[in-house]
Amino acid sequence: MTRIPHETSGEPNPLRALDLDRLRRRTSMKWRTHPEDVLPLWVAEMDVLLAEPVVRAVTEAMELGDTGYPVGTAYAEALAAFAGKRWDWDGLAVERTAIVPDVMLGVVEMLKLVTGYGDAVVVNTPVYPPFHDFVGHMDRRVAEAPLGADGRIDPDVLEATFRRVTAGRRRAAYLLCSPHNPTGTVHTADELSAVAALAERYGVRVVADEIHAPLVVGDARFVPYLSVPGGGRGLSLMSASKAWNLAGLKAALAVAGPEAAGDLARMPEEAGHGASHVGVLAHTAALREGTGWLDALLTGLDTNRRLLADLLAERLPAIRYRPGDATYLAWLDCRALGLGDDPAQTFLRHGRVALNSGLPFGTGGAGHVRLNLAASPEVLEEAVRRMADAVERAGGVRV
Repeated sequence: MTRIPHETSGEPNPLRALDLDRLRRRTSMKWRTHPEDVLPLWVAEMDVLLAEPVVRAVTEAMELGDTGYPVGTAYAEALAAFAGKRWDWDGLAVERTAIVPDVMLGVVEMLKLVTGYGDAVVVNTPVYPPFHDFVGHMDRRVAEAPLGADGRIDPDVLEATFRRVTAGRRRAAYLLCSPHNPTGTVHTADELSAVAALAERYGVRVVADEIHAPLVVGDARFVPYLSVPGGGRGLSLMSASKAWNLAGLKAALAVAGPEAAGDLARMPEEAGHGASHVGVLAHTAALREGTGWLDALLTGLDTNRRLLADLLAERLPAIRYRPGDATYLAWLDCRALGLGDDPAQTFLRHGRVALNSGLPFGTGGAGHVRLNLAASPEVLEEAVRRMADAVERAGGVRV
């Protein structure tokens, strides 16, 4: 499939709509966790105004007092239509979906369906820290299958991990991050087909977190896990949350492959009670009518990732950065700076820039930081300037 160029959307870059003074009026986690002199480029919130169709949907709900409980399949229908147009995938069956409060709570419910107490859940580290936190909280064991040096799934490592965790006929699941957070890797159809074959061979159930699916910014193509040969036993979690900046409007969808429909049908009805009706309206509007805004955003993110690469090459060439093909997150290898296992502390203390420490991402995270690209170019320029100054103050190695 040839993807439609983002430049054709005709909408302005959403990342240039707000200045720092207006952003600092926000009361969300990104802007209120640190003092005002800190430049926050950490948690996954974007510095954007919402897409106009989303604002209109929420405003109309407020004017009508339409703030009750969610019902119906409009969200799933919108996602199915989006998947058909965006990913050439017509296999998202509305009858095999269920509303859940958000992706991670949906992940928990799906893992409950296919694993039991003490069973292993395989993850590809370094990976989104809540994968470790939520799995541990539900009394499952995290089993790491680290990514290769190229940031991609290593099939040999994955197979060895599957073999180990299923020894003695133990049940196990594989929590797949696709596209991958924090590396921005977009798994190919061949890679996902190989995953499905391994999962079938070892009896491992795949649960795919595909929340970043609409945020492919390079020439790569997102492939839904449920669409690949052998993926029909999988379960997926999807949402408009990340792509349209809707974290505060809770709503996500659990999606089952044809052979997993029975599993999804066993999910308790009350598992979806935490979803917001207004959130469902917002997510539905984003998927149906917000694609022009999304394309403008993707163009801005593509510009930002290239800008960041240039800025780092100029000011902090010792940092290794391989721009990912998806997400608005940059994974920076800072080990050559000589700042120890947690360089985020140095950037915060000496540069007043808040980044995510790589340590909570598991094996492969030491010496790394995660930087949020969803900001204006001017903010990125200021952030790198501050980071370079921080390294100099801390006596690190810039070159």
